[in-house]
Amino acid sequence: MISTAKPIIQQLLLPSEPKSLLSLESWVNSLCETYNISVEIYGNILISLSEAVNNAMSHGNGNIFEKNTLVVSSLNKNKLVFTISDQGSGFDFSQLPDPTSPENIEKPQGRGIFLMNHLSDGVSFEEPGNKVEITFQI
Repeated sequence: MISTAKPIIQQLLLPSEPKSLLSLESWVNSLCETYNISVEIYGNILISLSEAVNNAMSHGNGNIFEKNTLVVSSLNKNKLVFTISDQGSGFDFSQLPDPTSPENIEKPQGRGIFLMNHLSDGVSFEEPGNKVEITFQI
């Protein structure tokens, strides 16, 4: 476990294309190795960030290669915070459908934010909905 007086900040800029998820995975691996993060939390981080980045690239940036997704990590004491932002116009995050409700259970999409909420210690969106912050206690 790392304890720091000042936050340690790292960032990753990804073009909106599927192979960017491989770069994200490599970045998360390196970050978790550097900070000696447990395997359980590593898995939660990787899934949560993959969902957030995939949403940013496909929904936010419309899979337009020239539009980027920025992932920023900030470690301060025992709190690791990731901010994922895209270049899209955002979405109304107050109107998220429940993926576990009967009318949504068969739908192939709509579980990313649900997973992020259940695998992290906190998820919050900033107006206009093109930036999400995901927090993990480590």
